[in-house]
Amino acid sequence: MTEHSLWRFSRALHRAINDRHFADIEALIDEDVDWALYGPIDMFPFFGARHGKQAVLDVIRQLADNFHVRRFDRESIMLGIDSAASMLRYSLTALDSDKPLSLRVAQFAQFKAGRLVNMRVLIDTFDLVEQALGRAIHLPKMTSVG
Repeated sequence: MTEHSLWRFSRALHRAINDRHFADIEALIDEDVDWALYGPIDMFPFFGARHGKQAVLDVIRQLADNFHVRRFDRESIMLGIDSAASMLRYSLTALDSDKPLSLRVAQFAQFKAGRLVNMRVLIDTFDLVEQALGRAIHLPKMTSVG
């Protein structure tokens, strides 16, 4: 049985972010990749949609410039032949402040011939923004209508 593409991609991504070793991840990304990190792009400019290998590699370099992955735990995972969906909990360090950050993400990936062709990542951004700001965000209380 061969190794699932997600495992190779995951190892290469963490190596790129933590060690700034980009050769492995570059080999695993399709030229025509479609990529989106859903979150507040005004606060985190590397969030948002990207198309093409170079644009995605630029995002990965920006992640490496800003964060170090201390730990990640897979809470749930589903693997298809050329697809994967997972819930992850990350513990990061912000490199500019040495501040710890914790976040949860849902990740949906599609592969073709072992290369990433589509990635969607949903991030629990409310908690992330509170941590980045260093304070709680107080929202108006919601009341039921009717």
